[in-house]
Amino acid sequence: MTRLDSEFDVQSDLTISSDAVQRINQLLEARNNPDLRLRVYIEGGGCSGFQYGFQFDDSLEEDDLPIECEGVKVVVDMLSLQYLSGAEIDFKDDIMGSRFLVNNPNASATCGCGSSFSI
Repeated sequence: MTRLDSEFDVQSDLTISSDAVQRINQLLEARNNPDLRLRVYIEGGGCSGFQYGFQFDDSLEEDDLPIECEGVKVVVDMLSLQYLSGAEIDFKDDIMGSRFLVNNPNASATCGCGSSFSI
């Protein structure tokens, strides 16, 4: 597990597991675009109220916090970051499928698959 530090010397308590770093690198290599970052965000919805979102993005918005860890570029908007403080981004490949997960200490409840949560 590695702590992520932004390019702007703003530190977050967001961490990323080595499994997630490895999978992000594999996915980025397949897309062959050095400007891509993994965007991690929170949005309303899901069975528990909020849900995690992951997508590749090659642009930055004004309120984005770019983060780099072991060569992997991640971006989180400031609104989502408040819900992700102390969280770990992980990757699992098991009987339930291949997916990114967020181990979030701020969540008071999560759904069975781990894709949504409540505070």
